[in-house]
Amino acid sequence: LVFGCAGVLAVLGLDAAAPGECELTRLLQDKLQYEMRLQYMKHYFPIDYTVRVQYEEVLRPSNITRLRNETVSEAALRYLWFHVSSQAVLRIHEVLPEKHPSWKYTQELCQLFDALGKEYSQYRQTDVEVVVADLVKLLHSAGAEGRRKAVRPKALLDNCLKVLRMLYGAACEWGWG
Repeated sequence: LVFGCAGVLAVLGLDAAAPGECELTRLLQDKLQYEMRLQYMKHYFPIDYTVRVQYEEVLRPSNITRLRNETVSEAALRYLWFHVSSQAVLRIHEVLPEKHPSWKYTQELCQLFDALGKEYSQYRQTDVEVVVADLVKLLHSAGAEGRRKAVRPKALLDNCLKVLRMLYGAACEWGWG
């Protein structure tokens, strides 16, 4: 079970990316353009500002490559990406006052993740690989709260976009031109 930015329940059960999933991730990719990440997640924050996140809330391309090498399914990897990325955006959004110039931007990202969660909720829930289920469980465990690291908001969204492209670019047949 996964909760998005506004608490939307999401489940994922298909190996192929659905058309709605592709459209929403394309919108997320557009919203995560370099210029927007730079402006909203770096320029509008104090120098060296960081957000405290759990270690499991940092999902890098190298993590995905390692999990792929362990033959984790693409559906399970997308499930993990959705969960970690929506949590990261939520962490950033929660530290912003409503009048902050990045508040509306993170709110829009949350709305896209919520819509993606609704897309996933139409699928039947299936078991994901144990390694992914354990990571998701760790994200919700009270004990993991003490295992935090400081990460810059832009770095969280940089990783979000890189992994998004790894997991959806080929599945959704995006052109890179």
